[in-house]
Amino acid sequence: MNTLLELPLAAPQQERSSTRLPRWLKREVPKGNANHFTAGLLDELRLETVCDNAKCPNRMECYSQKTATFMILGNVCTRPCGFCAVHRGRPEALESDEPARLAEAAARLGLKHVVITSVTRDDLPDGGAEHYYQCVLAVRERTGATVEVLTPDFVTARPALDRVVAAAPEVFNHNTETVPRLYRQVRGPKSDYRWTLGLLRRVKELNPAIKTKSGLMLGLGETQDEVFDVLADLVDAGCDFLTLGQYLMPSATLADHYLPVVRYIPPAEFAHLGRAAKSMGFKQVASGPFVRSSYHAREMAQMY
Repeated sequence: MNTLLELPLAAPQQERSSTRLPRWLKREVPKGNANHFTAGLLDELRLETVCDNAKCPNRMECYSQKTATFMILGNVCTRPCGFCAVHRGRPEALESDEPARLAEAAARLGLKHVVITSVTRDDLPDGGAEHYYQCVLAVRERTGATVEVLTPDFVTARPALDRVVAAAPEVFNHNTETVPRLYRQVRGPKSDYRWTLGLLRRVKELNPAIKTKSGLMLGLGETQDEVFDVLADLVDAGCDFLTLGQYLMPSATLADHYLPVVRYIPPAEFAHLGRAAKSMGFKQVASGPFVRSSYHAREMAQMY
């Protein structure tokens, strides 16, 4: 047996976890007015963020540091993922001036590393790839910042991936989210674990200079062996950066709409997982209860 599987981690609980948050998941609200500046600027420029739409627990911290993860292609998703707070339904038409507005926000916030994500747009022939391309180029031209994209899987528009890679973002992030056994339950019927791995491989084939990144949510009922199998698959796919974080239900009052938290993973266990992942070959690893895909993304990108 792989010795990495013998770490002294607690066995996962399979029953539904209590809705009461453990002490390590309680945070102080950052003080100061910088978060109001960020929120006001985003409102002025009519920009969406995953921070707001996905109810990210790090929103106040990031806004107070004048940073945010921009969410393009609207705020309505075509996928019914059971973990996400983003609205689902029929999206509106794309806004052609969104790349310019996004670049303006990045400039006024003074960002040196810009993270761009999106809803999934299965309704578009290219899944929104051309819009990604235009956003990356607009940000780079306006600010000179490095750019990280966090894309959907483009499984219904497979050739579209090449167009995003053509923009040459410094980091290409696509989240694995969970283990294969839970894939359809967590990500929905259109998602495919092997396609996700193939997408990361394809990015490296098209442009080896781009750093690839992926992440998993923990606490959905996965086992330790399953997690390490996924990490081994990601290393084999050439994935450079990894994030591991705690899944949190977006709303306790709408519990029937979301997947339950099966287990809250203690910080010490996240630390074990992070060290093990680094030893497996990832160049940078962020592992902790509040870690999210783009949390401290600039530090991760610039450390390597």
